[in-house]
Amino acid sequence: MNQISRIVVTGLNGQVVQSLVEQGKSRGDFEVVPLGRPQFDLEDPGGIEGVVRAAVPDVIISAAAYTAVDQAETDKTRAYAVNAVAPQELARVAKALNIPIIHLSTDYVFDGTKTTPYTEGDTARPVNVYGKSKWEGERTVAAATDNHVILRTAWIYSPFGRNFVRTIIRNARNRAELSVVTDQTGNPTSALDLATAIIGVAKNLLASDDLALRGTFHLAGTGDATWADVAEEILAQSEGLGGPFAKVNRILTADYPTAAARPSNSRLDCNKIARHHGITLPHWKNSIEATVRRVIQHQTDLEVTK
Repeated sequence: MNQISRIVVTGLNGQVVQSLVEQGKSRGDFEVVPLGRPQFDLEDPGGIEGVVRAAVPDVIISAAAYTAVDQAETDKTRAYAVNAVAPQELARVAKALNIPIIHLSTDYVFDGTKTTPYTEGDTARPVNVYGKSKWEGERTVAAATDNHVILRTAWIYSPFGRNFVRTIIRNARNRAELSVVTDQTGNPTSALDLATAIIGVAKNLLASDDLALRGTFHLAGTGDATWADVAEEILAQSEGLGGPFAKVNRILTADYPTAAARPSNSRLDCNKIARHHGITLPHWKNSIEATVRRVIQHQTDLEVTK
């Protein structure tokens, strides 16, 4: 293994990508190289190999995805192009270069009918186009190379981009009450925690050819919650930090219809990655506090510089 390993990650502005870049800047053992438009376009599979090879990766991380869950219902072709076809090409390039690929997937590959957390052995039955395209991406990556890790994660939030934490805080600035769904349960996951874990997985893959380190794993924040639970925690932390506060009005999914169906239970059992990679993410409440603090501070800094 080289003293400094080079991680090439797809995407520029995604939460996980920005978190990986931040990690790379603070570490001495990994260099993180993000690839994105216009030089790198996941919707142009013919151009993927050349750009990836030129970046000289030791590990490829397939992080970029089409994540507009509702829009995917009417934009199926693009969703599959980004979430299934492009990952297949990335995995094919990884095999040709004889390097590992880490592909990020989602809890939405499950239908939500199970009453306990989903394990890696449970059958994928996605209920929306986004989930189906991500499941197809898992299958194409696994078929293209054995030297892969598929990480299913869930409910990602961070100080970056569009996500639930930033949306709740923004909306609380203008509303006294926020209506939030209380009958969908999952594992809120900090992109910052996820980035640290991904680098840990990459190190393990580079250090060992052990097949037990490869395959499909669940990797999400410890503890589960409903969206309403998460909103209340965000707002409590925000209020404590001098940020905006609003009352949470708990509603049912039926009260807030969307184009795409969502699984009511998408909790993930993450014991397998703990056993094989020695990785367990922090409890979501602890990581929410750190994220809210950064969001509030960033907004305060913006107000001061106006």
